[in-house]
Amino acid sequence: MAVWTRACKAGLLELLLRERWVRVAAELSGEALSLTAEPGGGEAAVLNGVVNGNAEAAPGCVRRVRVVKAEAGGLGISIKGGRENRMPVLISRIFPGLAAERSGALRLGDAILAVNGVDLRDATHDQAVQALKRAGREVILEVKFMREVTPYIKKPSLVSDLPWEGAAPQSPSLSGSEDSGSPQHQGPRDRKVIPLKMCFAARNLSMPDLENRLIELHSPDSRNTLILRCKDTATAHSWFTALHANIAALLPQVLAELNAMLGTGGAAAGGKEVKHIAWLAEQARLDGGRQQWRPVLMAVTEKDLLLYDGMPWTRDAWASPCHSYPLVATRLVHSGSGRRSPALGSELTFATRTGSRQGVEMHVFRVETHRDLSSWTRVLVQGCHAAAELIKEVTVGCTLGGQEVQLSIHYEGGFTICQEEPGGSVLFRYPYERLKMSADDGIRTLYLDFGGPEGELALDLHSCPKPIVFVLHTFLSAKVTRMGLLA
Repeated sequence: MAVWTRACKAGLLELLLRERWVRVAAELSGEALSLTAEPGGGEAAVLNGVVNGNAEAAPGCVRRVRVVKAEAGGLGISIKGGRENRMPVLISRIFPGLAAERSGALRLGDAILAVNGVDLRDATHDQAVQALKRAGREVILEVKFMREVTPYIKKPSLVSDLPWEGAAPQSPSLSGSEDSGSPQHQGPRDRKVIPLKMCFAARNLSMPDLENRLIELHSPDSRNTLILRCKDTATAHSWFTALHANIAALLPQVLAELNAMLGTGGAAAGGKEVKHIAWLAEQARLDGGRQQWRPVLMAVTEKDLLLYDGMPWTRDAWASPCHSYPLVATRLVHSGSGRRSPALGSELTFATRTGSRQGVEMHVFRVETHRDLSSWTRVLVQGCHAAAELIKEVTVGCTLGGQEVQLSIHYEGGFTICQEEPGGSVLFRYPYERLKMSADDGIRTLYLDFGGPEGELALDLHSCPKPIVFVLHTFLSAKVTRMGLLA
């Protein structure tokens, strides 16, 4: 495990709450991120000349605003009020990333006086909704900011509107630091303390970031996501780097706690030490062939690769991964830069392939930094080779020429085919160097040719041959690496 230096950082950021950007004072320590609402930050907060992501407007001044909708997505506002409510038609929400916010000219509390020349001063709420729907792609709004009505628009609260669960439970086995619980409301100010242990800091994952200013922080149970916006790309990179480093610095503590917990419950742990655990993103295929990245937690033990939707803080949760793959039947097939990346112009990805009874299962993962990519590449390659040396031998029943036999592949001794009954005689025994060719039909047959007088051996494995094929590949790769034939 690499040694990480923890960063401390403080500054003003924007936090997305109830589809509104709220100014917060952020303070990063070694184990937690503290967010404190700035005075006035939830009510038309100004940051770098921006009001909740939009330009300043003087009260009482009528403004003419042109908004052009994108091909996908609507105007991007919600409205309140109307004649039946004895109120003007008011903008109550501005949705991030959509046309209204991108215009930079609208703000919460603006009264909509007209839409494309249609007067809404005496309109009901439904009439205003219909006028906005009929407006077409280019919308001309006449608006006037009305400060006196802003109390009717709910002011966001960090305490009530920022859900955050999934941190380590307070227990003897996973007690962690005093910040290990859920976020806390401390003192009279509106403040949250987010424990960083097993959070996932990411860029451009769940929310489009065309300006490259956003940072995503996902909770340990992956159910909640905190979105922070920085003033520019450089500031976002600096904050992300610090957050990522502090989270990574907590991983040795997490590993020690996990192994201590699993060591007291041998049945759940299976005697397998956890070697590495961290969040990354997995490529998921959606309907229509579209692809999307989603957070996934990967753990590597002495023998297995495990995938979880959330951090398994308990033995029961640890024993129930979403996927479990034997390392000895898994290989790393790609590691490097992909087509694009949120920060550096190219995604950093790696892929795994596992031989299973269903065939070959492939997963594509994305990491956030080159250091992460290097770490996962090393962990997986070395883990597969170490699993080969630990397991030593794999035996499978099969049929050869109508006779029931057993095929054994030993890490040191090579191949043995013997009669299946107890004490059955050895039919063939060959070291690895005698193997001339191996192949499979992807259905149930494994072909081995040792150059002997028997010719090619066709072994019916009664199920998909891919697991044994991948085991053979791992044994050979581990032996070649041990002999120093690979750098």
